[in-house]
Amino acid sequence: MAAHRRQPRLRCDTSGRYHRADRQQRGHRMRNTHRLSLVLATALLSLGLWAADAATTATVSKPSVEVRRGPDFKTPAIATLAKDASVTIAAQQGLWFKVQTADGKTGFVRVNDVRMAYAKAETAGIGKTLFSGKAGKGRVSETASVRGLDESDLKAAAFDAEQLQLMESYRVEPAAAEKAARARHWPATEVAYAAEFRPGQAPAGPQATQAEKRQRFGIARNLLGMVKPGLADAADGGEEMIGKSEQEITEQELELGPLIAGRILGAAPLVADPAAQRRINLVGRWLASRTSRPDLPWTFGVIESDEVNAFAAPGGYVLVTRGLYQLLADDAELAAVLGHELSHVVQRDHYEVVRKQETQGALGKMGMKRVKAGGVAGSLAKDYVAKHGAAVMMTKLDRDAEFRADEAAGIYLARGGSNPLALYAVLQKMTALGTSSPKLTQLYRTHPPLDARMDRIDQRGYAGLEAYTKR
Repeated sequence: MAAHRRQPRLRCDTSGRYHRADRQQRGHRMRNTHRLSLVLATALLSLGLWAADAATTATVSKPSVEVRRGPDFKTPAIATLAKDASVTIAAQQGLWFKVQTADGKTGFVRVNDVRMAYAKAETAGIGKTLFSGKAGKGRVSETASVRGLDESDLKAAAFDAEQLQLMESYRVEPAAAEKAARARHWPATEVAYAAEFRPGQAPAGPQATQAEKRQRFGIARNLLGMVKPGLADAADGGEEMIGKSEQEITEQELELGPLIAGRILGAAPLVADPAAQRRINLVGRWLASRTSRPDLPWTFGVIESDEVNAFAAPGGYVLVTRGLYQLLADDAELAAVLGHELSHVVQRDHYEVVRKQETQGALGKMGMKRVKAGGVAGSLAKDYVAKHGAAVMMTKLDRDAEFRADEAAGIYLARGGSNPLALYAVLQKMTALGTSSPKLTQLYRTHPPLDARMDRIDQRGYAGLEAYTKR
């Protein structure tokens, strides 16, 4: 693998244009090359089979596994493997791996029947078995020069209104997404999910707005000052701890979403491929319609970054890097990635990060050591983004939030007519890239280890989803 000298980062002004004409031309050439790579990758993936050019080993992860003659449960079993038996993966076809057993038999197992080993450091985690022929001829290129978006990039990036407008222009209506789902033979399916947040979970009856609560707090603070001078000053800043109504929280999510997405786009613009942008919006919008929050203005985009990562901003803005997009074999795997990100939006995971950071700031102003649960910061959106940019997207969420997002992805895949195993296939691919891959640096910093995520899926199993794993 040849190492490449790191290229200087290009800075954009608020309009998204490069400052120098020569850099603009170079940027256009790069984006055209990347667009061609996406087109070629899509053409290869339409064949349904990724061929091997090097051995990738895996071990049986279940008590026993049947190796079938073809990638279909209807084909006969040609061998039975015990737990920890070693196989060589030759290719992936749909949600099946083509494997060769230790005694030379060739057949197929499901993607969750075996566990792929992390690629060795000296191979730089290319994962050749699964990714042969994708960039240029189809392979996702792996170079030592890959540098993912980090926290400083997202904090410093300028808001790109032009790119945000372009991203929103690709937004599709639910009816268009439903039509595309029918063409993919993805039937809508009812699947219960108790852990899913629902806006209707807010307390019943009318809720006072934050403005009304602040007014009441101000009256109480003035009364304290009348009783004993100094008590009012001790409560200074308390207004910022006043909780918001469900409607106000939703309004803040809707305000935060485009502000954060615009900053991300300032650091990494959209891939210049309208077909890819429409595809991700059709798949994403259909899956979003199967969540408990279908009414958000769901908007999706593929951005120019070689790393393998995705970002879910509050209010329904989801961005996937080109490196991750090219890694995915088909629409089901794309849906699996988006399902994980949808959960972060539905559950308000990053909104809660913003709320907690602002709450801590209010605590500092008040000089308090504790605050009752449920207090919500008073100042968000514009003030927060002005201070932190889109850096909240690089915040490491609680491990349980990531495990829950993996679980939700399986639910949303089933609801959307696809197969919950698709996420497992994606995690296997990421594993094949290896722990030292520069493409995964930022993802490893913000997510649990890939094997831990697959362990949790195996432990949880597919209770209630078994029928959908046969799709």
